[in-house]
Amino acid sequence: MRYKSAIRTENGRLPALRPAIIPDRNRTMKLPARLFASTLLASAVVALPAVAGDGFRSALPVVDLSAEASLPAANDLFVASLYLERDGRDPAALADEVNREIAAALATARERKSVKVQSDGTQTWPIHGKEDRRIEGWRMRSTIRLESRDAGAMSELVGVLQSRLAVGQIGMQPAPETRRAVADEAMVAAIRNFEARAGVIAGALGKRYRLRQLSMSEAGGVPVYARMRSAPAMMAEASPAPIEAGETLVNVSVSGSIELID
Repeated sequence: MRYKSAIRTENGRLPALRPAIIPDRNRTMKLPARLFASTLLASAVVALPAVAGDGFRSALPVVDLSAEASLPAANDLFVASLYLERDGRDPAALADEVNREIAAALATARERKSVKVQSDGTQTWPIHGKEDRRIEGWRMRSTIRLESRDAGAMSELVGVLQSRLAVGQIGMQPAPETRRAVADEAMVAAIRNFEARAGVIAGALGKRYRLRQLSMSEAGGVPVYARMRSAPAMMAEASPAPIEAGETLVNVSVSGSIELID
């Protein structure tokens, strides 16, 4: 079996070939070496020396570290959730009753200028019989939400609304502007702690350092909720609800890497 050549000939002669381009060895070796060194710096805690081109060059050692700082923020924003729940056979009549009660509660709350009030959702679901699981009625629940930085006004309003609504929960948390101010202070403290740790590490190795990369994250405690007694007992009293603010810790973490230099 014969195979045809992939190169066509002219008059029995091979065509003239173009000169081959021979790459510059020095130029082609430098790029992979730089990429290799960068990979070491990004993935290792302390990078190993890298060989680049025609000589030996030591990569800068890299150390990953982290630090954090926590500061207390005053719980100066009070949040309360109150609801009304009713059962009935006629869903239209049930909705009319619940909406009427909620509208009256909202009107009462709007009289307190220092308290922000808003509707916080309404739910309706069927009530099934125990035997045949047929729908025997409907249950409707509507919730309102209160927010205020005035603990006295919030406590007095909750006490008044307890005559017609049940209290779901009362919570305390830092107001957005309070939390932001404390978080900024904690961020500065965390950065100072990071610098201190970096200085200790570099000093222990007899070197200086320079910052290579830095990232920050913020976290804080969950809102503090007051323990509520049973709804019927609270509705019967209609007295101001006790509120103790307290504090929430705001935590800022700083992580990054440094390069050790002579």
